[in-house]
Amino acid sequence: MNATLTTAASMTAALPSFEQIRDAAARIAPYAHITPVLRSAALDALSGAELHFKCENLQHGGAFKFRGACNAVWALTDAQAAHGVVTHSSGNHGNALALAAGTRGIAAHVVVPEGAVRAKVEAIERAGAILHRCAPTQAAREAMSAEVQRTTGAVLVHPYADTMVMAGQGTLALELLQQVAGLDALITPVGGGGLASGVAIAAHGINPALTLFGAEPQGADDAAQSLTRGTRVTTVVPDTICDGLRALIGEPNLDALITVSDAETIAAMQWLWSELKLVVEVSSATVLAAILQQRERFAGRRVGVVLTGGNVDLHALPW
Repeated sequence: MNATLTTAASMTAALPSFEQIRDAAARIAPYAHITPVLRSAALDALSGAELHFKCENLQHGGAFKFRGACNAVWALTDAQAAHGVVTHSSGNHGNALALAAGTRGIAAHVVVPEGAVRAKVEAIERAGAILHRCAPTQAAREAMSAEVQRTTGAVLVHPYADTMVMAGQGTLALELLQQVAGLDALITPVGGGGLASGVAIAAHGINPALTLFGAEPQGADDAAQSLTRGTRVTTVVPDTICDGLRALIGEPNLDALITVSDAETIAAMQWLWSELKLVVEVSSATVLAAILQQRERFAGRRVGVVLTGGNVDLHALPW
């Protein structure tokens, strides 16, 4: 399957160019970590592939989201930045935006839905954000964000439908392809679309032949349904433990989209903890779950595997 679908991100923000992603890499270099790539002989044997794990769980703030937020914050003019920034987020993006705003000394307003993972909300607070609570619906998040914009003049930095955010996320692919030569496939979790959009543009800017995969929870399979129907599906009510992948979006520019069950994802999360000795969150584990579910598709390949975050509530582990 090789399909392209209009996404919510591309409908409200222009997709970044390869040059914008390269500019983002230079812009965030003073603030973002160069995250390591780890290997595991046990996981290679289990999958039948050569897996190279890009550890964005070790990024500033514990997730890849810092890349996009930092690029968006530092792309603002001084006049724009003076009013601060606002976003809505269930966790990692809000934390990332607060940390990025701190590097520039400006205010960060974060609209947090009820029921968000406690550890992620606490991280947002520690990062210095001004919290605004709302009901756990997309409409409530957007309405509260608009109200904060109106009253403060803050600039909206959308979690994924923002050109500068997508450009920043794409920098991890530039970095990975510099760290590991000869990759022939790359897989990322599928959530709001900003990561996959940025990574696809960056990866194909370097190697157009690279095969791109997405991993999506079966309980939030709007991207899979959208690709099947050829039009964006917005009626899915997410029902998955992968809290970071509940955003409704259709997914662009993928050679294949693999849906995985929560049970498969939990098992993959345990493999990652035990073999890589890393704390990764459940959304990150979807990529290994997809590889293990479809071993024949990945067998013999050199695969870049993006581990997106490690902000876990240790009092509410999924096993």
